[in-house]
Amino acid sequence: MKRIIFLSLSMMAILIVACNQMHEKKGSSKISSPSSFVTEEGFIDAHGVLIYYKALGVGQPLVVLHGGPGASHDYFLPYLLPLIRSNRVIFIDERGSGRSQKLENSATYTVGNMVEDVEAVRQGLELGKISLLGHSCGGVLAQAYALKYQENLSHLILCSTFHSTKKMNEVFKRMKEKMTPELRTRIEKMEKTGLFGHGKEYEKNRYTSEYMNAAWGEGYFPYLYQNHPDPNYDPISGGNMSWDLYREMWGSNGEFIIDGNMLSVEYTDQLQSIKVPTLITVGDHDECDPSLSQEMHEKIAGSTLVVLPKSGHMTFVDQPSLFLSAVDKFLHPVK
Repeated sequence: MKRIIFLSLSMMAILIVACNQMHEKKGSSKISSPSSFVTEEGFIDAHGVLIYYKALGVGQPLVVLHGGPGASHDYFLPYLLPLIRSNRVIFIDERGSGRSQKLENSATYTVGNMVEDVEAVRQGLELGKISLLGHSCGGVLAQAYALKYQENLSHLILCSTFHSTKKMNEVFKRMKEKMTPELRTRIEKMEKTGLFGHGKEYEKNRYTSEYMNAAWGEGYFPYLYQNHPDPNYDPISGGNMSWDLYREMWGSNGEFIIDGNMLSVEYTDQLQSIKVPTLITVGDHDECDPSLSQEMHEKIAGSTLVVLPKSGHMTFVDQPSLFLSAVDKFLHPVK
């Protein structure tokens, strides 16, 4: 049976109080000492590519995949840290991203190759069956992993992601149509003249600051945050990522069209083959429109869909308690 949950703010308050009371009852008979969590980090040699990992916590393994493409695991911290109390959380930086090895041949930055990197991490750390959480483009990777290595999964968590590049591009088209005419004209003018090769030598292989501010700061912002915008958010700092990977996978023609090798991401007809317990989360104002999550929910039998209120793409920043409670209840249901 499919389950879909729309969480109101009042339900969130009740859920948080209930969770607090449950923890208080568990610890009422004995005063426990503060817990200490040791960080383990290192590299797994994934068929010649060094993949960075950071592991924290205790319990069943939960592997976390970041988005971008070309970002790193850092944006999850500190928001996902509470999960380490009941899971061994393993963050990785995907090939070419963060602390992982960068590759000379950008054509090797593909979803298929990254699937094999995730499997190499699972084997290298001797994790056995894992829960897999992917956010944004990391959710695309998580789906691809599930479609190939489902037998290695105990749980699948897809957060603010998409299953079809064609449909995601339709979302971007609607997003542009909703912009003010001035902003849309400004963005399209920069896109038509080409987004790379401008400025000083060190600036030529990335977006201009003007485009980052317009696309990420003005165009995307309403779809990134709603309830609790990160006061440290800076569109320019978002440009600190793996640009060769980004251009290979996303494309070079701007934020509002995916025309790189991620054009191959069309999983609609394959999702029904996923039988592992699946949680899908999305913000009600998400950049990855909730309609995409609804369709994934309909295709994956028995999946649970949680729509987070007053949330953009960064649901774990907008509604951290709601997000963490949804993940915790899914991974550790009360019997």
